Amino acid sequence: MEKLFSLPVAHRGLHGEIPENSKSAFRAAIKAGYAIETDVRLSKDGALVLFHDDNLFRMTGDRRNVIDCTLKELLSLSLKGTEEKIPLLKDFLEEIGGQVPILLEIKNVPKVNPKEFCARISEAFEGYSGEFAVQSFQPLYVKNFKKLRPDIPCGLLTLSHPDLKDFASPFARLKRHIVSHMSLNFWIKPDFVSFEFHSPTKKIKKFEGQKFCWTVRSPEDESAARMFCDNIIFEGYRPEVATKCSENT
Repeated sequence: MEKLFSLPVAHRGLHGEIPENSKSAFRAAIKAGYAIETDVRLSKDGALVLFHDDNLFRMTGDRRNVIDCTLKELLSLSLKGTEEKIPLLKDFLEEIGGQVPILLEIKNVPKVNPKEFCARISEAFEGYSGEFAVQSFQPLYVKNFKKLRPDIPCGLLTLSHPDLKDFASPFARLKRHIVSHMSLNFWIKPDFVSFEFHSPTKKIKKFEGQKFCWTVRSPEDESAARMFCDNIIFEGYRPEVATKCSENT
């Protein structure tokens, strides 16, 4: 996985005027020589689609959640008023065809069996010869995917330490604490972690696997991020492809 941990990773493709997580954004990233980060979730009828938010409104103007729509309904929508449509994972893999590495975030989909969800994703990659890795905020997804594909790097996404008073539900506070403190690493044994670049904790710094920083949005931020990470997930500017990751400090 040398390229995935050295090529800068375009967050949801190389977007801007082009909508995020669109075929055009993926093609632009390939042309520029970047690795690609994207998000997979399920439609109501079980299709694997690439879309970041739970809700469709920000990108399509539709107020429904992705999980409440069939694939046919999702494909009828346009991304940001363009001709771009929500891509299917299988079409994405055909488009990439191993040209650049893929970092796939498995989005947390409520009321979905983690084993079945991960199995569907693993099946989609059968026969795919390109370089890829998966990551998620949901530890069970990472654990299940590692069992299915021990040959593929699997990582945990983590958040900065929150003010837990902002969370009214005790369960929400516990969940946020677990994610931000990587409390289940001993059980999950992730191959890498992805963290918010501006807030590396002592636990992140001590982590012995590979580290990604997200989301880096300027050359200045990149310089700061590379003090603590092996690679960056970026948007809003174009980092040098030839830039080498610094030694961890």
